[in-house]
Amino acid sequence: MPKQKTKSAAKKRFSFTGTGKIKRAHAYKSHILTKKSTKRKRNLTKSAIVEKANMPAVRDMLKF
Repeated sequence: MPKQKTKSAAKKRFSFTGTGKIKRAHAYKSHILTKKSTKRKRNLTKSAIVEKANMPAVRDMLKF
């Protein structure tokens, strides 16, 4: 049976922490930034942890 391939898009978007959690970037930080407050834009820069409900789907995309 052939090896399972990782989804290339997921490979670029997610990374693992030392404890095995999956890090992700916030959305809404790419364009139309003039109407967003400085505080909001600053907080969107920080990374976040993938929610428990979405973990199985993300792990499946990463074949982990």
